[in-house]
Amino acid sequence: MAGIVVVFDFDKTIIDVDSDNWVVDELGVTDLFNQLLPTMPWNSLMDRMMTELHARGTTIEDMEKVLKRVPIHPRIVQAIKSAHALGCDLRVVSDANVFFIETILKHLGIRDCFSEVNTNPCYVDEEGRLHILPYVDFQTSPHGCNLCPPNMCKSMIIKRIQATMAKEGKKRMIYLGDGIGDFCPSLKLGEGDFVMPRKDYPAWNLINENRTLLKAAVHEWTDGEELEHILLQLINTITVEESQMLSVECKFQTMSKAAHEALRPRALPVPY
Repeated sequence: MAGIVVVFDFDKTIIDVDSDNWVVDELGVTDLFNQLLPTMPWNSLMDRMMTELHARGTTIEDMEKVLKRVPIHPRIVQAIKSAHALGCDLRVVSDANVFFIETILKHLGIRDCFSEVNTNPCYVDEEGRLHILPYVDFQTSPHGCNLCPPNMCKSMIIKRIQATMAKEGKKRMIYLGDGIGDFCPSLKLGEGDFVMPRKDYPAWNLINENRTLLKAAVHEWTDGEELEHILLQLINTITVEESQMLSVECKFQTMSKAAHEALRPRALPVPY
């Protein structure tokens, strides 16, 4: 259905773990990470971890190997492929980073299912060290949202997507996420949209505590199998609703045309 945009968080939504923690733990720098965590923002800390890993001789190839064995529920990949095949516009909005996400999505064979990946940028320098940057430069241009981490407010991205949706004629959004940072964008969804928080995770807790603030319908999920079932069910529901609305519009246009024809003045016959 071309009118549906599906937005996925990445960590603990597409994959079953936090990709940052996965890399830190698998490559043996957990103790240093935990030691520095109280002293700096998460995004800055991950960049610091990349410096440490490079100093220890860890290569980009080592990180790729770790990322390629990240745990993921088997039904997630099929859910994404199915939603894409149905014509939905799929996007990623994540506080991970582009190297981790792109590596994993390409390995799973689903990178081409997504029209864009919105996340923290990064680059590899000439010495082979990965640099992770903030999505928003909070030192010079803070986003001003007190619900979100300093490097990213997902609502900024959602509002931009919503603006492009209006221009492209896309009408409905489904948002899937789990973390604290997924609560803020959930507040930006409108009536007719859907939010799918992962049950018993921070976004789900915040949504349940603040239901009156949300306009979107809430559909919780627990694992990849449930995510697939609910997501495809919602896509089908929207498709049926849109088809019915289109049918009503076509019928109304037909009736209007017939009424117009009936009311149009006609030439009177001239008797001979």
